[in-house]
Amino acid sequence: MTGLDVAAGACLLLGAGLAFAAGVGLVRFPGTLARMHAATKPQVLGLHLVLLAMWLRHPRWTVAGTLLLVAVYQVVTAAVAAYMVGRAAHLAESPRDDGTAVPPGDARA
Repeated sequence: MTGLDVAAGACLLLGAGLAFAAGVGLVRFPGTLARMHAATKPQVLGLHLVLLAMWLRHPRWTVAGTLLLVAVYQVVTAAVAAYMVGRAAHLAESPRDDGTAVPPGDARA
């Protein structure tokens, strides 16, 4: 077992832990903005750590190019998704006490 294998294993475990924390945050956090934060920040960092672990296991430029494209697209799509969720919450104009945006007249309020 080489040093790269140990580093790859550490990155993989840390990335999986961050992705798990993002999932728990989506279930446990009380409001839209808090859930949006949990869905984007740790999940993106967790995916980048998993991608780094993949590259450490096979450190070739062909692999690095593909993994870099995946990482860039993940950052872009997570940012756009967070913006759209935040915009929808803002346009609903009816936040509950816990910060969750609920459309006016919704029976769940």
